[in-house]
Amino acid sequence: MSENQNLLGINGLGRIAKLTLWEQIRLRHFHGFVVNIGREVGTGLEAVAHTIARDSTYGSLQKFLYGYRENDFNIKILDQEKGLLEIDGMPVTILRSARNPENIKWRQYGVRLVVDCTGAHKDPTVPSGMDKPSIRGHLAAGAEKVIISAPTKIADKAAKMPDDFGMFIYGINHLDFDPARHNVISAASCTTTGLSHMIKPLLENRETNKILTASMSTIHAATGSQSILDSSPKKGAEDLRKNRSIFNNIILTSTGAAKALEQVLPEIQKFGFMADSVRIPTNTASLIVLNVTFSSHMSDSGGPVVNRQFLNNIYKEAAAGSQKGLLVFSERQNVSADIIGFQASVVLEGHDTHTRTGFLDIPSEMLTQCGLKEAYDVRLPVTHAKIFGWYDNEYGSYVYSLAKLTVYIDKHM
Repeated sequence: MSENQNLLGINGLGRIAKLTLWEQIRLRHFHGFVVNIGREVGTGLEAVAHTIARDSTYGSLQKFLYGYRENDFNIKILDQEKGLLEIDGMPVTILRSARNPENIKWRQYGVRLVVDCTGAHKDPTVPSGMDKPSIRGHLAAGAEKVIISAPTKIADKAAKMPDDFGMFIYGINHLDFDPARHNVISAASCTTTGLSHMIKPLLENRETNKILTASMSTIHAATGSQSILDSSPKKGAEDLRKNRSIFNNIILTSTGAAKALEQVLPEIQKFGFMADSVRIPTNTASLIVLNVTFSSHMSDSGGPVVNRQFLNNIYKEAAAGSQKGLLVFSERQNVSADIIGFQASVVLEGHDTHTRTGFLDIPSEMLTQCGLKEAYDVRLPVTHAKIFGWYDNEYGSYVYSLAKLTVYIDKHM
């Protein structure tokens, strides 16, 4: 590879890493790729090529790129020892020795930007050069910026978040990226990505930004952290349900989406937000069920201003405006299979938007206790809404958004 080429480094070759490679090959923004696996795979590069070329969820790489499949499409092995491949005409170097980020030879290959998709290095407060591998090891190894394809997870709760860290979601707050400041970047999670695009239009409308409280449940496809069959939990594990078979169960668990959402949309700190996850036995495509309660008011005709049509219109405008291509409004009565591979951060299921308006009665004595000298009984309208949003938690929503963020950061480095 030429020194003048713009190369993207990818750490890992799991679900998100492989699909990131696929999407970046499709986009053709980078001239080539250096993929660190950190270990030998199978009997050689043929096994690596086999892994990259096929996917049980999205089919073959050729079909992904061109919409069809032929027997003559292959990944060329140029140099077995040096780990050189050619994929659809693009050079890809496979590294198979270093597990610790600071030992990966990014400097040698001229890699300036790395996407870490291992899920193993999510604590930006841990410095490099310690006994424990750190996400900052990528910077010590020569990279200028590193993107974590996950939200952060800080072991030391008393640790202060470093000044050079930022969490960004494309289309939400990616314009806040400062190349002079941010070296370690989190691309949040698939759920936070979809959720943020559902919340943003509500915060930007004066009739719906008076949120009293909100909660979210994600009906989430299985992930690699779950057990195929029942197994014994690791030492210290508190959530015993993740070790139950995902083939046979609906599993209640937690999600950090609400906490991550506060970092990309700080406005939600003004009201309470709860989030949980329900894992189901499907391979990808998930559903956000968003419940929001608004401080509302009645229209001149006597009905609530915030109703189903009003909310759907908000999302229609956002889908045609500032969030075009990221938020899609649909009334097609989708099922999860319809979303697999669909390129959008979230697909708003407008057919099932529901609202109900009730009244909160506040007696005059309560207002008097708040310091009002002259008070009367007050009746306040309150509207509760249930809003549904589909997202392909692997490629269509998350990797699609991650790739846009990666290209944006590379252009502004």
